[in-house]
Amino acid sequence: MNIFNRRDFLKVAGAAAGGLVLSPGMLSAQRKGGDKVNVAVVGYGAEGEVLMNSLLKLPYINFVAICDIWQPRCNYAAATIMRQLKQKPARYTINIDGKDPYAPLVKKGRIGEVRLVGSEMCIRDSVYCEKMMSDTLEGAKSMVRAARKSGKLLQIGHQRTSNPRYIYARDVLLRKHNICGNIMACNGQWNRAVSQDLTWPAKAEIPVEKLKEYGYKDMNQFRNWRWHKGLGGGAISDLGAHQIDIFGWMLGSHPTRVMASGNRDYYKKPDGSPAHDWDDNVMCIFEFDKTFQGKKAQAFYQVLTTTSSGGGYFESFMGDQGTLKMSENPALTKLFRENNAPEWDELVKQGVIGSGDAAAASTAVADARESKALVGYSFPEKIAGYEPDVAKKPIHMYHIENFFNALMGKAKLNCDAEHAYAAEAAVFKARSAIEKGPLEFSESDFVVEG
Repeated sequence: MNIFNRRDFLKVAGAAAGGLVLSPGMLSAQRKGGDKVNVAVVGYGAEGEVLMNSLLKLPYINFVAICDIWQPRCNYAAATIMRQLKQKPARYTINIDGKDPYAPLVKKGRIGEVRLVGSEMCIRDSVYCEKMMSDTLEGAKSMVRAARKSGKLLQIGHQRTSNPRYIYARDVLLRKHNICGNIMACNGQWNRAVSQDLTWPAKAEIPVEKLKEYGYKDMNQFRNWRWHKGLGGGAISDLGAHQIDIFGWMLGSHPTRVMASGNRDYYKKPDGSPAHDWDDNVMCIFEFDKTFQGKKAQAFYQVLTTTSSGGGYFESFMGDQGTLKMSENPALTKLFRENNAPEWDELVKQGVIGSGDAAAASTAVADARESKALVGYSFPEKIAGYEPDVAKKPIHMYHIENFFNALMGKAKLNCDAEHAYAAEAAVFKARSAIEKGPLEFSESDFVVEG
């Protein structure tokens, strides 16, 4: 077990709970022929494990290092790699001398600045970093500037931008065929059932003294960092960032105003005070003054952690001729034609969309003012580059492949730090709007100077 200097290790430990950083440049910057791309994984929390499931399916990956403050997670990741690939990556928790070439490249900074660790790494290595880049706007800016300065690749994990189904929806359905007509409104959500704070086996508990060195008050804060200020950004950052990004990406525009509401009324400590620093539930409205259609649009978004009601997680784009309901889960994806819109028979015949299910529109009308239910259409059976069996190709794998293809000079990044910053700026302002009321954006809010 390799060990990191306590002064240098910093928030690489935080990445252990919060995300994944891949550094393919540690031995070779380019893959040639049958060469392997050398990868160091920094942080093997829940999201790190999700991304690892995709990495393990790529034939050209050579794991050289695993780093996590929590030794059981570090050991588990290394054991998984050994079992599936027969590779034996170096393992790091806390380093003594830092001389090993695979030691994460972290030098100075404060423990709370989780993504400044990533900034240091970006200077020397190409990096895949899970969103969000930071829990502060300044931290996110530092990531962008570090990537610019280094000239290295920095992919941020807004993975929908690499999903062939999402790309097809944006480029073919919305733009080429204008299937929704004039899009005036959007609706998105990610609702989850009540869940309690993450726990841990008593025998695996990290001593409080050690946790405090890395910026955590106790083990509960370490395990549930997403809910604590200075570490994470709450549900609107954890889940909402993905979907708020998709609003702007699909509409081809940045928002101009936002209003939001949130509460901390459900999860409580024994004394009755809020259990978390961030809101349990958030609802917000983004206004767009000029979409790719040259029109105004509004987008409503909610992220709830007290109910799974509402039909899962999705983003809907609603126009005067139809609605596109998108989700990473194909079962939740549908197209709806307005009853007064031109027929879609020709689009079905051409294979642009799948067939319609008339049974879905058989709901009886109870009020004369009520619009008749709409027929639901599916996506085409085959979309170029998309593998419907998620066991063969998990949903995050497309984005990871895009990163490595860019590293090999075969593609451009679908979500570099500049793109991610624009999405995260919208999230930060929505979070501020909960306390301050409606806020306006300027285009400069989405650009990092310097």
